[in-house]
Amino acid sequence: MTEYGRGPGPEPWHPTDPLYGDQGWEGQQQYQQQPQHPQQPQQATPYAQGGQAYQDPYAQQGYGTDPYQQQAAYQQQQYQQQGYADPHAQAYGDQGQLHGQAQGQPQAYDRAGWDQGYDTPGQPGQAYDGNWETGQAAMAYNAPPADPYGGQQPDLYGTPEAYPPPQPPGRRQQPPEPVVDWEPEPEPARPEPEESHPFFTGDDENDHDDHEDEEPAGRRGRGGRGGDRERRGKEKKRKGKNGVACLVVAAVLVGGVGGVGYFGYQFWQGQFGEDPDFAGTGSGEVQVEIPKDSGGYQIGNILKKAGVVKSVDAFVSAQAKNPKGLSIQAGFYTLKKEMSAESAVALMLNPASQANLVIPEGKRNAWVYEELDKRLDLEAGTTKEVAFKQADSLGLPDWAKNHPNVKDPLEGFLFPASYPVGKGTKPEDALKKMVSRANAEYVKLDLEGKARAQGLKGPWELLTVASLVQVEGKYKHDFDKVARVVYNRLQPDNAETAGRLEFDSTVNYLRGKSTLDVGTVEEMRKIKDPYNTYAYDVKGLVPGPISNPGIEALNSAISPAEGPWYYFVSINENKTVFSVTLKEHNRNVAEYEKEREKSGQ
Repeated sequence: MTEYGRGPGPEPWHPTDPLYGDQGWEGQQQYQQQPQHPQQPQQATPYAQGGQAYQDPYAQQGYGTDPYQQQAAYQQQQYQQQGYADPHAQAYGDQGQLHGQAQGQPQAYDRAGWDQGYDTPGQPGQAYDGNWETGQAAMAYNAPPADPYGGQQPDLYGTPEAYPPPQPPGRRQQPPEPVVDWEPEPEPARPEPEESHPFFTGDDENDHDDHEDEEPAGRRGRGGRGGDRERRGKEKKRKGKNGVACLVVAAVLVGGVGGVGYFGYQFWQGQFGEDPDFAGTGSGEVQVEIPKDSGGYQIGNILKKAGVVKSVDAFVSAQAKNPKGLSIQAGFYTLKKEMSAESAVALMLNPASQANLVIPEGKRNAWVYEELDKRLDLEAGTTKEVAFKQADSLGLPDWAKNHPNVKDPLEGFLFPASYPVGKGTKPEDALKKMVSRANAEYVKLDLEGKARAQGLKGPWELLTVASLVQVEGKYKHDFDKVARVVYNRLQPDNAETAGRLEFDSTVNYLRGKSTLDVGTVEEMRKIKDPYNTYAYDVKGLVPGPISNPGIEALNSAISPAEGPWYYFVSINENKTVFSVTLKEHNRNVAEYEKEREKSGQ
């Protein structure tokens, strides 16, 4: 228990005790005077009520002074030492005098008052227990207060730095605030940088609602109007910034939701949705070029950019569904805009849509020149003139240049294939592509190395042999034997032809024709031309190739079949007759004539 709580006595603390709570300390309740102690002069005491004397219990026990009076004096001394005035000295009236008397002499109490105790109306008297206040044994009168620390520790209440001793609840007050001689002036508030743009500040040039926030003039102090305006301006700016922040957050949320929705839709479309596609066969006309070795996705991208199909995936899907879809070749195609993917694939497989120039195997350069002039809307002979003038700048290899008596320097180098020739293409550009393709194929076949194996002087002669095989052999399955006939006739010591080739194709070449009716042998021998293999003075190969051979003819020239043949004649597609002697060959020619009569040729 605290020093103001209940003591260790057997009886409860009576509420009317003058020392109970605020009643005893503040003197709010007065009791009748008791006669003073016999040893002391008469003095009024507040501890008399109901005609009963309240005697000092300490006088009977031999104590010299009242411990409570000593405690009051001790507290008064502590206040004086610490510079504090007793906050209760004037406020408590008679009790202040009581403290003053306690310092001079002890207060006497009547024995009967102690024995009888004190009471309140309606309640029995209670014995006064001297230990109720502190919970300790009472001290003897006239004895100095006992040192609670036993002399070993300093009295913390006796130092200037000590707090005053504990006070009863009635006397407790807030400690006086320390006096401050001076206070530092507060630093002026620095205005925060604020946005000036109306979008961020929320200001509005037409906002005139100041009167709504104004207070009555009577409640406004000095500078009130300016302060109100400044406050309202800051609040408006703060609200404007909050609004902008809300807009930014809303925009981020909307953008996030929209992005997730868009990519989710795209994923669903890619996994489960149908590929976007046009309907119908389209309209208008557009020309596209498909590069070499292009796959389905590359072709689809080209068509989509040209506006032919709506999506790449739709074209790839349609190409896979078409059995011939993978056979689309490189080149120019004339198509329509906004076609369905299925119709675009079908049109590209139709030769009518191909804007390419396809050179068949065995065609002469003269035919190629004429076709280029037609496709490029050029005057007849324009492409041939370019070919002859720019032959050395079109990409020919060194071994194909500067051969004498050559009728066309590009003969044999316009390789049989499909070439993109669109509107606006220059003839020299088309010729370069063909020569480039021929060079690539000839390098693959290693014409230079293979020519020596056949006893030829170089790749130029091997190319010439292949051109002869291409036009003399009517069917590819006969190319190997035809190549063997060429090599056998080139032997200068052969008894049948004496080193002459005697091919009708060479006469047709120099004439610029393609016919079987070349005339009699005697008539052809009279033609003076290095390409006339019937002439007596023309032995060996002609000056150069007489056609553009394909891969099969080239392979046959490189690896001919083994045999003693010098003659051959094709009766029909399934029958080509080879012979060693001229007599045998004449019988085969008679059979060929009969076959021609039957077919009406």
